[in-house]
Parts: sequence; structure tokens; C-alpha cells
Amino acid sequence: DPRVLDTMLKFYTGLYGNPHSNTHAYGWETNKEVENARKNVANVINADPKEIIFTSGATESNNMVLKGVPRFYKRSKKHIITTRTEHKCVLEAARAMVNEGFDVKFLNVDNEGLVNLKELEEAIRPDTCLVSVMAVNNEIGVMQPLKEIGSICKKHKVYFHTDAAQAYGKVPIDVNEMNIDLLSVSSHKIYGPKGAGAVFVRRRPRVRLDPILSGGGQERGLRSGTLPPPLVAGFGEAARLVVQENDADIAHIKRLSEKLTKGLLSIPDTSLNGSAEHRYPGCVNVSFAYVEGESLLMAMRDIALSSGSACTSASLEPSYVLHAIGKDDALAHSSIRFGIGRFTTEEEVEYVVDAISKRVKFLRELSPLWEMVQEGIDLNSIEWSGH
Repeated sequence: DPRVLDTMLKFYTGLYGNPHSNTHAYGWETNKEVENARKNVANVINADPKEIIFTSGATESNNMVLKGVPRFYKRSKKHIITTRTEHKCVLEAARAMVNEGFDVKFLNVDNEGLVNLKELEEAIRPDTCLVSVMAVNNEIGVMQPLKEIGSICKKHKVYFHTDAAQAYGKVPIDVNEMNIDLLSVSSHKIYGPKGAGAVFVRRRPRVRLDPILSGGGQERGLRSGTLPPPLVAGFGEAARLVVQENDADIAHIKRLSEKLTKGLLSIPDTSLNGSAEHRYPGCVNVSFAYVEGESLLMAMRDIALSSGSACTSASLEPSYVLHAIGKDDALAHSSIRFGIGRFTTEEEVEYVVDAISKRVKFLRELSPLWEMVQEGIDLNSIEWSGH
């Protein structure tokens, strides 16, 4: 957002102070701006500003939680619960804890992408230290029932962490009402600068975690290193704007999402991935049967699309999220993710629907599978020869 850049510029032209230097005015001035940003970031989720720890982004925040909490409680609690559809950084951090002797339970989701609350509750053990379930999935936009998960965790006295990178500032989150103990966010998901993020760490009752970085003990001793004031201030301004413009943003995104979804699903043999009801409308994931997703991407160079998470779209592996909701390799490979935001226009949506329709038609005409289906051949009845 251009208004975010306006807030950041003064730090590159005059406000050079180190926010951690409290012996001179340069430090005080910068620190005041950092604390103002902290207040704005906290305000989005109804947290106390003292509960916000600035980081470089949600990947670092997730690593801090997934590694820091279990390490602090490792003497008595060796069990972690998460889901199979989490972002890669949560899954990899959880797998790293297996190497440290922890037992990690990866919960399955149903074919809509939702966690089964009964299974979650049954998975909790006396030695469970952490439950980590993302708020909104980054590939299919499915929203998990945070309030219900929070009350289950509170009942069993287990810490509840949510990766809210895709949800923060986009769907209502109240850390107190939802009994969330730890929460990760990234600035760039709300039109702030890349390279800034935060982790909410509850103070009452206090959540303890071992820091993953050694150093000067900044950020309440949890995240050492000098903060980058331009990025933090930009993040704070983006958070302020998200509160101010939330209603308008949500209405705009919902309207365009309905238009996009309706247009894409009017193409024959397409399907929406993930729950149609419990979803954030800004993330739309559609499978185009008998079309290779990568071919579609290559043919649409002028449109910013991806065939999975932006963090893993360089790999040609089918999406593990789509596998987890029961899609086969062919459908997983034929899926495309569309993102809608504050600056998306109606004309852009119309252009995308038209361009995708034409390109899908063209690619299907090249496909022998599509030709066989048109001739009424049941592809499931064919025994393909192995190689």
C-alpha cells in the first residue's frame, strides 16, 4: 500500500536511531514509533501491545513457537499436535522436533480441509505441550474453527498456537475470545513491507518458550537482534489501515471472489477445492480436469497465479494440501490458486475468467484424455500399461 511506504520513508531520510538505544533522543524517537506500531499490530487481534514480539515474518514466528515452546517444557511434555495441511514452515519445524525426541501427531483433515474436533480432542495426551492449527489455509483458503479448538485446548490445559499469516487482518480474530496462546503473522500479507512479522505470546497466563536466536535479548528476551524500524513502522501502518478499512476490504473481496468463482466454475469439468462454506474469499483454488496446471501457468504469464503455495510452486510435486483433502494426482496437478486483494479490480477478474476459459479450451483440445472423455470413454475402466 502506498500509504505504508509514506510512513517508512522518514526512517530512510532522518530517523536513523536504534530503537534499543535509550540514552539519547535519536533512540527515543525511533522507539516511540516502534511502540506505536506494536500497539497497532496488537489492536488487530485484541492483544496487549506487550504480547507482540516483532520478527522477520511468519516463518520465523512459526519456528519460534514450534521449537521454543516444546524445548522449554521438554522435561515433562514431549508431545505436539498439528495438521497435515499446515504451511511448510510449520510442518518442517514439527519434523525437526521429532529429531529432538518429541512425538508429533499430524492430524488428517476431511475432504473439505477441516479438522475433526473430536479427533483433535482424542489426540491430546497428558504430555501434550502444544497444538498448532492454522487459521486460514494458504492454498485453499479454508478457515478452521479457532474458537472451538481454543476451548478444547483450554479445557485440557494445552497451549494453542495458530499460524494466522493468511487470516490476520482479513478474518475476525480475538485472541482472548478464541483462547489463542500464540499466533504468527507476516506484514506483507496485509500490504505491509516484506521482511517483517510478529508473534503474539500470551502474558496472562504466561506462555514460556526458549528463544531460538542467541544475542542481546531484545523483544523481552525472546527475539534477539536490532529491529528494522522502517519495516516495523510500515507493518504498524498496514495494521492500522487494515482495521480502518476492514469492512470495505471484506465487501470488495467477497464481491470479486463470487464473480471469479462463478466465472471459473462455469467452465466444464472444474471444481472448487476446499470447503465452500468455511473459507476466506480472497483465496480461490480450482481444479481444471484434463489440463496440466503447470501448462496453464506457463500460458498465462501475464497473470500472477500459482499451482500451490508460492513457497513451493517452484517444485513440480502435486500439492500436499490437495492430497490431504483426497484429491488424486491428476486433479492436484490441474489445480490453480487465485488471490484477490484490496487492489484487485472487476476488470482484472473479467480478464482472468476470459483468458483462463480460452486457454483451458485450447489445452483440452490438445489432450487425448479429453478427447476420450468426449467420446464417452470411462477413463477409470482403462488399464494403463506401466513403464
